[in-house]
Amino acid sequence: MMSITTPADLYSACREVLRLRHLSYRTEQTYLGVIRRYVAYHGNRSPVNMGVPEIRAFLSHLATQGNVAASTQNVAFSALLFLYKDVLKTSLPEIHGVERAKRSKRLPTVLSQAEAKRLLDAMTGTPRMMAQMLYGAGLRLTELLELRVKDVDLERG
Repeated sequence: MMSITTPADLYSACREVLRLRHLSYRTEQTYLGVIRRYVAYHGNRSPVNMGVPEIRAFLSHLATQGNVAASTQNVAFSALLFLYKDVLKTSLPEIHGVERAKRSKRLPTVLSQAEAKRLLDAMTGTPRMMAQMLYGAGLRLTELLELRVKDVDLERG
């Protein structure tokens, strides 16, 4: 592993480990964004010189002043664990006392079968086919956009 003396070295080391682990580009961008915010929050101090108290303070800050969703705070926690365990090769004790973001009490709005049928019937061409694939196969948008013709078995539906 390379010597980490500057923020640029840190981000390069993170990027290298993320790519060696074959994590997605979006995960790479998200983790690097969290790590940049973490370093900036602590006055551009090196994470090598920080530990559990700084992690706790940053995660609590996200929940209280940042008003982030619980899932965003969880992603930030995962990014920081990745930084310390996989990049800096530092073992961390269990982290207690973090102010947790509140989970949303809202239920997602889901279309009824009749509403979904009306919506799909109003579409034509490629957008309709894409919407049918999203709805019928339960794909995420990025999964749909990465599909190739050879990935779809049209004979078997």
